[in-house]
Amino acid sequence: MTPKEREHLQKLDDLVLNASSEELMKIQEIDYQTQLEGLSFYSVYLDSSSLVNQNIKKSSKKS
Repeated sequence: MTPKEREHLQKLDDLVLNASSEELMKIQEIDYQTQLEGLSFYSVYLDSSSLVNQNIKKSSKKS
């Protein structure tokens, strides 16, 4: 694993570990959808990390 990949994995870990219960529910739904599409949550996160993070934060604030 490259240092950049480790950095991204750490960011994903931090996102999950510091998430509120509402954010965790959204992360779980995203993970479920990516699995249905045959993808991994990690690879989708890497391809759209800022988008995923923003959507989770915005969705939890609306509730």
